[in-house]
Amino acid sequence: MDFEGLSEDRKAVLTKIAQYEKEGKFDVDVEDDPPAPELTPDKTDYLCKKASSKMKRKIANFMADRYFLNLIKKGILIIDGVTGEEHLSVLQEGAVVTCNHFSPMDNYVVFHCIRRALPKKYLYKVIREGNYTNFPGLYGFFFRHCNTLPLSSNKRTMAQFLSATDTLLRSGESILIYPEQAMWWNYKKPRPYKIGAFRIAFKAGAPVLPTFISLKDDEKKGPDGAPLQRHTFHILPPVYPDKSLPIKEGAAKMMEEAFALVKAKYEEVYGVPLTYAEV
Repeated sequence: MDFEGLSEDRKAVLTKIAQYEKEGKFDVDVEDDPPAPELTPDKTDYLCKKASSKMKRKIANFMADRYFLNLIKKGILIIDGVTGEEHLSVLQEGAVVTCNHFSPMDNYVVFHCIRRALPKKYLYKVIREGNYTNFPGLYGFFFRHCNTLPLSSNKRTMAQFLSATDTLLRSGESILIYPEQAMWWNYKKPRPYKIGAFRIAFKAGAPVLPTFISLKDDEKKGPDGAPLQRHTFHILPPVYPDKSLPIKEGAAKMMEEAFALVKAKYEEVYGVPLTYAEV
């Protein structure tokens, strides 16, 4: 592991990633985030019914689009290309989009690469509770208002979340869910999936569109001393629910099929088998 030139916090994160990979803790956060306040039901408007929510959504999406397009223009956020665009037609009826999670900006890479195929303009994004309740500044504003669907440690809030995701999918919207759960900074391998995204899709009768972002070091480095990443967005064949199965088995089947597609794409792109370090 090459730490030369890296900031101390990035060294700590990479050390933690290496340790967690050996221990098989693929869904555990590696960033040193402060404790997050609980998201209570009165603090949510998942379906954006309030006039104030609609206004903030409009402003936040406009600002986020300008912000990230400017990063692309400056060569800070680099998207080299897209493969598998023929599979985007599944978004016409709405789908759960899955992707690997390695950066706070990867959700915009997904949106940027599929936006023309979204019939209803927006892509909803499932985010962690702390990003919604405890993230400061401009990114915090984006996290709260750019069509985000925050998870919560509160059971009543989660009931609202599950109802909202079902309503959105059945009305033809698409939702980005990271089935790996935690963000592992600049980690190139796909990690084992959690079943939640697939239960949501199966229950709503919606397909899953698996995607994978491959990474390549750029010659330029960022403020943290790490090379900027060049992104290629890979769109894989959609996975459909088998309604002959009960929800538990059906969701598990979708999860296994989606991960198999992503694993195959990883091995094709990087030219190596997918393996993880062990203790």
